[in-house]
Amino acid sequence: MFCKKCGAQIDDNAVVCPNCGTATDNYAPQNRPAATQDGKSAGFAVLCFFFPVVGLILYLVWKDSLPLRAKSCGKGAIIGVIVYVVFVIIYAIIAVAILSNAGALSAIPAMIS
Repeated sequence: MFCKKCGAQIDDNAVVCPNCGTATDNYAPQNRPAATQDGKSAGFAVLCFFFPVVGLILYLVWKDSLPLRAKSCGKGAIIGVIVYVVFVIIYAIIAVAILSNAGALSAIPAMIS
C-alpha cells in the first residue's frame, strides 16, 4: 500500500505512514469524544414531551456528557408538563361549568311548580 500524502510504500496494516505520519484508511479511532455524537434530537424531544419523567431522567443523565441532546430532552419535558397542566386547568373549568349548569337546570322544575 502507498501513503496517500507522500506516496511512500507502507505496510498494508499500518495505521499511520512512518514517513510523514499521515493516518491511513486503516485508522479508526476507538474512543470518539461524546461531542461528536451530541446533537439536538427532535425524536428525544417528542418522546420526552409525551413522557416528561423520562425527559427529566435523560436530562439528568446526559447533561454533562451530551449537553445538546440533554437540552432537547429537558425542553420536551418542560413543554409536555406545561401542556398537561393547561389541559387539566381547562378540563377543570369545563367540568365546573357543566356541574354548575346541571345544578341550575335541576332547580328549574322546582321553581315552576
